[in-house]
Amino acid sequence: MSSPAQLPALRREADFTAEEKKLARKSVAGSAIGNAIEWFDYGIYGYLIVYISELFFTFGEDAGALPRILAFSTFAISFIVRPLGGTVLGPLGDRIGRRKILIFTIVMISVSTACIAALPTFDQVGFLAPLMLVLLRMIQGFSAGGEYAGAAVFMSEHAPDDKRGKYGSFLEFGTLAGFSGAAILCTVLTLIVGTDGMMAGWWRLPFALTLLLGGIALWMRRHLEEPETFTQDTAKHEEVESATKVLGMLLKHYPAQLFKLFGFIVLVNVAFYLVLTYMPSYLTATLGHGATESNLTLVFIQLLMIALIVPLGALSDRIGRKPLLITASAGFVLLPVPAVQLMQTGGLVGQIIGIGVLGLLLVVLLSTISSTLPALFPTAVRYSGFAIGYNLSTAIFGGTAAVANEALIELTGSSLVPGWYLVGAGVIGLVSVLTFRETAGRSLRGNVIPGSDDKERIEQGETLVGAGRR
Repeated sequence: MSSPAQLPALRREADFTAEEKKLARKSVAGSAIGNAIEWFDYGIYGYLIVYISELFFTFGEDAGALPRILAFSTFAISFIVRPLGGTVLGPLGDRIGRRKILIFTIVMISVSTACIAALPTFDQVGFLAPLMLVLLRMIQGFSAGGEYAGAAVFMSEHAPDDKRGKYGSFLEFGTLAGFSGAAILCTVLTLIVGTDGMMAGWWRLPFALTLLLGGIALWMRRHLEEPETFTQDTAKHEEVESATKVLGMLLKHYPAQLFKLFGFIVLVNVAFYLVLTYMPSYLTATLGHGATESNLTLVFIQLLMIALIVPLGALSDRIGRKPLLITASAGFVLLPVPAVQLMQTGGLVGQIIGIGVLGLLLVVLLSTISSTLPALFPTAVRYSGFAIGYNLSTAIFGGTAAVANEALIELTGSSLVPGWYLVGAGVIGLVSVLTFRETAGRSLRGNVIPGSDDKERIEQGETLVGAGRR
């Protein structure tokens, strides 16, 4: 442990020069737009899957449900590939720099998504069409494996120590904005051109627009600088000679931190995918509610989440991350079943309240994860630890959440399955959160786990948010 004189100084927003504040804001914008593009991609594929299934996976006149199953499987492939991307790109980001990897990921995500717009259909080239689509989805998934973790780490290392929650919440603002933008664009486009127009080629437009968005993100990221937290600490850390050694250091010295992150992301992923992607299908297909009112309810909840996410991130800077994380995790243990019961029996008002409760708990989690998770690791393995733990948990529990719930509803005959599924994820998340250190206002500099030097800092007279919490 470092002696008090060696502890990295806490850098608050008031200590930043005008140029440093400008650089921090640019890093937030450059990180958030990439995250928005990633989720815009996932969103448009999900909303256009009815056309993709017919154009790429209908191999005969009486194909039944097979085209949709294959289209959803292609969607899931990107999740399966994400851990590979995290394992390769995370250690590289710790070795050669965050900025270089973030430029690579945004180029690959944007180009591969835009290439989907130019694909020939099954009627034109046969089985080559779905094979090319699968390949592009794999490239997207590999790139996404390094995108979110890199963006969160890059932003966190640029942000002031006392405002990291506020800065980090903009990353998840990008997530919700990208996802909502995809929903709005695809819905409006379908209303304008109709189903026949979409089948005739208009489905390609949302995919093609990603190239424009990616160009803007690339321009922004090319003008960013590596955070001093990374450049200074890496220069001092002689062990970091290769990406392979970074990976070895992570697995040897920080397996407990990986497990903590993995468990927490189980809750985040299950909640995100059930509340924001599976719920419309559940409300209409399982509960028999109207599709229009269900979709509008979800859009309303998403807009409310967007409005709340930054104030909640700022709140975590003042009272700490753990109070918010514990509250939200405990809420997912106690409230999902009553919320789902409200959706079943309460009409439109009950539907709005039920989804609203789950959305509020989810946005509390989202508002803090981009500032909490990078602080689980020291600088030398921060990108690696985040990318590997996050993407492995996402591959197992994120992409499978909807399928698992459909199967369990079919097996048990109970429409309360989503509620109990969320309860199980809430228990796992709560156990993980209780093991976290309080890291609000702590420094990310130095190759120690943030928050592990609280005792020494308190002894030298520093005042820390939530001092006394583990």
